[in-house]
Amino acid sequence: MFENTQLAEYLPDVIVPALLATFKIMFFSALISMALGVVFGVLLFITGRGGLWEKPALHAVLGKITDVLRAFPTMILIVSLAPMTRLLVGTAVGADAAIVGISVACTPFATRMIENSLQTVDPNLIKAARSFGASNFQIIYRVLLVEALPSIVSNYTILLINMLNVSTIAGAVGAGGLGAVALTYGYQRFDYGIMYFIVIILLIIVLSIQGTSKWLFQKLK
Repeated sequence: MFENTQLAEYLPDVIVPALLATFKIMFFSALISMALGVVFGVLLFITGRGGLWEKPALHAVLGKITDVLRAFPTMILIVSLAPMTRLLVGTAVGADAAIVGISVACTPFATRMIENSLQTVDPNLIKAARSFGASNFQIIYRVLLVEALPSIVSNYTILLINMLNVSTIAGAVGAGGLGAVALTYGYQRFDYGIMYFIVIILLIIVLSIQGTSKWLFQKLK
């Protein structure tokens, strides 16, 4: 099965650059989706019933938009965003284009994860902060996000692993990275050495994410 593999030949010139492209996609997609997720997640939480800034209409609209985007098939969403991606980064293929699509696709999940994490905070802490005269911003920044941080870290592990999955599959539609190499140089050329080598790399990345997340959770807890 592995007698004719060209793994050694493609490792420095194809696989290593693809690995770096995957890291680039994941890093910037995670950064963008996490930042937007915090903004929209906090907004959903504080505008809900009994929230710090109760706005039922705004909460309903944000909730519906988030749920619709979450329900949309990820690959279809990435492909349908091609015109916007081309406008923003000048191309619809490659790592930069993938960052735009994956960020948009993962933001709704990040939003709900932040909202769910904030809901685990003891309401008595919010009341106590209120009694000391804390503003809404101070409660959000110094109470809600701080107390919810272990839960946020734990939840984002799932998001990061899902992001790796999406970035790998997106290689089939021009995103580049390890997914594209596994498909083009491994599967389509029947080079199982390359294909399984990339599977091992992906497994190591997943285990590293899980291990780091578990360590952070214990430290923050």
